[in-house]
Amino acid sequence: MTFLEWLTSSYPNPSIHGQWGLLHILTLATCIIIIVAFTFLFRSKSVKIKKIVLWCFVAILILFEVTRRVINFSKTTDFSFQNVLYILLPRPWCAISVFLLFVSMCANKRFMYNFVSITGLICAIAFFAYPGVGFNNQYILFENLYSIATHCLILICTILMITLRFTKFEFKTMYKELVVLACVLTYALFEIYVLKIENDPMYFMPGNDIMKILGLPYPVFLILYILVFALYFVSFYVVSEINRKKKDKDNFNQIINIIKKDI
Repeated sequence: MTFLEWLTSSYPNPSIHGQWGLLHILTLATCIIIIVAFTFLFRSKSVKIKKIVLWCFVAILILFEVTRRVINFSKTTDFSFQNVLYILLPRPWCAISVFLLFVSMCANKRFMYNFVSITGLICAIAFFAYPGVGFNNQYILFENLYSIATHCLILICTILMITLRFTKFEFKTMYKELVVLACVLTYALFEIYVLKIENDPMYFMPGNDIMKILGLPYPVFLILYILVFALYFVSFYVVSEINRKKKDKDNFNQIINIIKKDI
């Protein structure tokens, strides 16, 4: 195998069932260790330092995305408008999450951090639960490395956004995240029906892999998809609200105890 064959992923690479193999488990364990380590190392640091930490991970993501597009342009002979968009634009949900990670860091808005941490995390969870790419070949060529590395970085960044306190989930401001969700959904539909560069970016169209695995008819699957995602989305706000109430109660009890001691 030459470096060029590795870089362009042109070397013969037989398919294997690498899901939950040693590499998969070690990769996930490494991500968890990184998340825990960076949380404890930087949770008490200034916001500026925390942003630098996040930017380092996001910069690696951007490097992978740019490199992959350069490679794909170097391999193609089809420079039609549709194929150029196919290469340039973020197509599947995980790629959209990468793009939104970059946008959220540039915008530096709480609601963007909230949205990216919710949707990016579900993409990472889905990947590590049963990865359809990355671990499913005998050799780790660049395309495999790209899939594994980007999903690892999505997992790390989205959780660090929460643990380093860039997020704040509040029901009174949830409408902002819902507006962004509506925009992402509109973009996904635009990809499918107008640009025709991706068949099912958010895995809700008929005949997708998840529906086949579950063995459900499409109407039942779509209802289940909406319900599960809605519960997942709202759970961030419910847990955050419970934690806030518990903290307020603890603070109130501390004040009462101080008053009692003074008396």
